Amino acid sequence: MLDLSAVFSSVLANLVQVWYLIPLVLIILFFKSPFGKGLLGEMLVNFAVNVRLDKQIYHLIKNVTLPTENGTTQIDHIVVSEFGIFVIETKNMKGWIFGDEKQKTWSQKIYKHTSNFQNPLHQNYKHVKTIESALGIDHSKIFSVIVFVGDSTFKTKMPENVTYAGGFIGYIKSKTDKIILQAEVNQIVTAIESGRLSRTLKTHREHVKHVQNIVKEKENTNVCPKCGSELVLRVAKQGTNKGNEFYGCSNYPKCRHTAQVI
Repeated sequence: MLDLSAVFSSVLANLVQVWYLIPLVLIILFFKSPFGKGLLGEMLVNFAVNVRLDKQIYHLIKNVTLPTENGTTQIDHIVVSEFGIFVIETKNMKGWIFGDEKQKTWSQKIYKHTSNFQNPLHQNYKHVKTIESALGIDHSKIFSVIVFVGDSTFKTKMPENVTYAGGFIGYIKSKTDKIILQAEVNQIVTAIESGRLSRTLKTHREHVKHVQNIVKEKENTNVCPKCGSELVLRVAKQGTNKGNEFYGCSNYPKCRHTAQVI
């Protein structure tokens, strides 16, 4: 007869020997999740700003959610100084990255798999325009900065404001002309802090819902929400939906997004 108490004692003894590995595994799993990756990217940028930029000159504002005409927009980091306002978007990605300033979508290649994502410069443009509108400040004083963290490699020439985690500080420091008065710097920081929405889980959920609504609108306007290509009307040739019409991405087979005909 199986001695359950002996089995339990053996299992417990083994767990005691490796208990310290459990938190480590949980931490690894967390930082492999999309939320964890985003948080890690923000932490790296925060660390670089706090260590390599003078806090008396450069003022960091993190995780800013601002109201817009159509909902909200979420900005990872804003650095305010006499040398300009730097609006920073972080991308935690790996693999090869292809793209240029004018392309609507960029590509990420991991081994033989290629996927498209929105040009982060275009994505950050909305953030820049929101800051410009909210502050009533000239766009020439606002700089868009894209920071790639993670194990990624640029395979095409990137603009100077698109950098790896170790390069964006150099870009910020390259702006040496004082274009904002010190008194204005303090006013700008106060205005952003007072105009932002409270940093709560509800705020984050509302922003995610707003983004999801934008995706639905893109689907309804025959634009692929995944890669930005045109959705074209097709007819299923096999399977349970054979003969039924559906919208498929014109970028197939690189992009396999489909949408129902409403």
